Amino acid sequence: MRKKIMLLALLLLCVNIAYATELKGTIYNSQLELQKDAIVEINTEPGQSIVSKDGTYSFNAPEGNYLLSAKYLNGNDIELFAEEEVSMPAEGSYTIDIILFDYIADEEQIEMDISSGLEENNTFPVYFGIAFLAIIIAAAIFAILWMHKKTRQVQSHIETELSGEKELGDDLEKIISIIKAEGGRTTQLEIRKHIPLSEAKISLMIAELEDKKIVRKIKKGRGNIIILN
Repeated sequence: MRKKIMLLALLLLCVNIAYATELKGTIYNSQLELQKDAIVEINTEPGQSIVSKDGTYSFNAPEGNYLLSAKYLNGNDIELFAEEEVSMPAEGSYTIDIILFDYIADEEQIEMDISSGLEENNTFPVYFGIAFLAIIIAAAIFAILWMHKKTRQVQSHIETELSGEKELGDDLEKIISIIKAEGGRTTQLEIRKHIPLSEAKISLMIAELEDKKIVRKIKKGRGNIIILN
């Protein structure tokens, strides 16, 4: 009996060791707001899945490489989606924040679905299919124009806000220019590519811009995303 108890304790210890690696993070939407009620999954064996009620997630898994995915549903349809390849080479705690973007169905799958529908129903008028494609194209054009308009509005707002700021140093102005050139957001690594300064110096300058409420920083994996306010 004592041997069985000792064997059971050893097995439990092995399970704890195998899952001593923790993966956790925060979930945001494309507006960098906390996204609640997202479904987060990781392809461990067996797979794990949770519904994040508070916008955070946490998994315990063995060391290794995994695919981490998250989605937000509107009814039965996927509204927001993201995937991340995760590497956990050693025991410890890993933080991977997830940013969800609008989910767009694969174009090839859309074409296959349309073709399949036409083959199954030979009486389906051809002009219905043409009209459907025309609606998709018109919707895409509208979306592009709307996004362009919103981008111009955001850029105008940023310029207005920055015009009231005190004059910044050349290096800080250069960081702002780089972020604006990247559409209002970029990574700290990308900024370092354009400014030949040490990582510590770049971090200090970004911190100064954060203090001035000009930018905000979001941790993304092992790097940072810098966004103009």
